[in-house]
Amino acid sequence: MKAKFLVIPLFCLLGTASLAQDVTVTDEELTKYATAMDSINEMSAEVKEMITELVKNNKAVTAARYNEISKIIADETKLAEAKATSEEVAFVKELAVKRDSATAQINAAVQSLAKDYVGASTFNKVRKA
Repeated sequence: MKAKFLVIPLFCLLGTASLAQDVTVTDEELTKYATAMDSINEMSAEVKEMITELVKNNKAVTAARYNEISKIIADETKLAEAKATSEEVAFVKELAVKRDSATAQINAAVQSLAKDYVGASTFNKVRKA
């Protein structure tokens, strides 16, 4: 009786192991994927640094105030409760536009790297592996 309960989990483990073994990734594929991801991470870090610098160098909005307002920017009631000035709101919205633009550029770069440099199927294969 106990043998039946052990056989079923064993088959499940073997089935999972055989699925995992079907995906083989070459060193070249892994290197290309890692290079692409490194580039993407670098671009993301640059955007974060840009936002941080813009907030730090702004005289009208402190970093804490920026963080507070950016979370509620779409809610007029909460903005009124937080007593957000038009200057603060304009700054946060301006930064959101810059961030969105940079994010769109990163997304385009991801697609380009995945398609043209790594290869779409290879990119997906390595990511899943």
